[in-house]
Amino acid sequence: MTVDVLVLGGGPAGTWAALKAAATGGSVVLADKGFCGSSGATAAAGTGIWYVQPEPELREKAMASREALGGYLADRGWMARVLDETYARVNELAEVGRYPFPTDREGRPLRTGVQGPEYMRRQRLRVQRAGVPILDHAPAIELLTAADGSVGGARLQRLATGELVDITARAVVLATGGCAFLSKTLGCNVNTGDGALMAVEAGAELSGMEFSNAYAIAPEFTSVTKTAYYSFATFYLGNGEPLAGASGKSRSPIARALLDGPVYCTLDRADAAQRRAMRLGQPNFFLTFDRLGIDPFTDRFPITLLLEGTVRGTGGVRVAGEDCSTSVPGLYVAGDVATRELICGGFTGGGSHNAAWAMSSGSWAGAGAAEYARQQGDSVDDRQRFGTGGAGVRPTGRPDTELRPVDIVAVVQREVLPYDKNYLRHGDRLRPALATLHEMWQQARASLTFAEQDPSKVRSAAAMLAHARWMYTAALARTESRGMARRQEFPDLDPAQHHRLITGGLDELWTAPEPTFLAQSQLVSA
Repeated sequence: MTVDVLVLGGGPAGTWAALKAAATGGSVVLADKGFCGSSGATAAAGTGIWYVQPEPELREKAMASREALGGYLADRGWMARVLDETYARVNELAEVGRYPFPTDREGRPLRTGVQGPEYMRRQRLRVQRAGVPILDHAPAIELLTAADGSVGGARLQRLATGELVDITARAVVLATGGCAFLSKTLGCNVNTGDGALMAVEAGAELSGMEFSNAYAIAPEFTSVTKTAYYSFATFYLGNGEPLAGASGKSRSPIARALLDGPVYCTLDRADAAQRRAMRLGQPNFFLTFDRLGIDPFTDRFPITLLLEGTVRGTGGVRVAGEDCSTSVPGLYVAGDVATRELICGGFTGGGSHNAAWAMSSGSWAGAGAAEYARQQGDSVDDRQRFGTGGAGVRPTGRPDTELRPVDIVAVVQREVLPYDKNYLRHGDRLRPALATLHEMWQQARASLTFAEQDPSKVRSAAAMLAHARWMYTAALARTESRGMARRQEFPDLDPAQHHRLITGGLDELWTAPEPTFLAQSQLVSA
């Protein structure tokens, strides 16, 4: 199969990319690791959207609201572009997609949030009606490149049959999501960082990987994360004493307390109207409570913290152009697989900016990929393509079928899930953790193989391992506390480190300040 644009990933970013690529008249195929429309973080829950009316004062307030939280690493130009694009795309969702947005008492539409299941159901239908074939349960295993280094397709696995299928494309959009390390956070079982690994193998770089330690509060008995609701919570230690300093936004006290024992909370600060709105806005949050006979507004219930990594962190593949192109010709990125530093700097939460970025970057990447494909013409179709996959695909040593993906995942999770390693970061704990991960990578790079194993699971394990190494390498390079990348031995902001960090490499990793941002910040300082 040969197409103009191949979109990998079927969440919000992927479906918007497919729609905008198809609108140009080119041929498009969308392949999803799960089932497009029902898998992924957005399809599992309600989400807010960074939707702001085009009024100067409102836009200025929206852009300024998180600049300090993000360590002043965001870009006002990109913020303004995303606000404009999101406003247009949400209105398109309402008018063309006929999404049933609610209205206020005056009958004005309220378009600052969507219910994920309904949003993604409509996105799938829209993609199908645009004539885009959807390949469900078809995870990408590796990218294909031509001799000149440009990306020209991907190798997929059809999970129903196990066969590997090559799709030749003039351009590829990666919209495969971030990496949550199989931490069991809701909807993120498909978010194992596969796209970032494939991008780096093809020659791309990463940005903001130190901003990868996002943890969300969840009841201990369920995987539903709705951190905004915990702004109404009172937190308690196991002995019943209130937990000082803990809140929905300040989770460090919770993390420290969980190292020693259980933590409980009650959503007792919500009034009657807020309680009704919460139940209406996020029904699945209350489902398990109701089944267990727990009233979260009056009863105490145990909580935990679940790692969401780069799903809610801001790090990802570096964006090189306004059309969300990368430094690799023919490769575009959108959504959580792409860095969100451009609009968030070093901090973001769930929904809001993330949802806006998925819509905007997906639309730009789809249109950009289609234009790139048009410029290539038919001459590229006869070029030979080569697989770029390394770890798990082409071992450098003797293949070892006894090295299983589940064993690699276990090593990765032991190093990245604990709060004292990844959330309460300190160099004395990061360095030995990274050394363990490097050792595991060397073993996987030499011996991990598809033979007698599921290729998609092999590659997901390799991707999580690569992700963990990138984020700890970047975390050690940032010797300050900025955004969510906080170091206990460096608790203050260092003006000399007001730059974005670029990370790259596979066997040998490297980090360096982003030259463009560094030059801009020095000019502003002068």
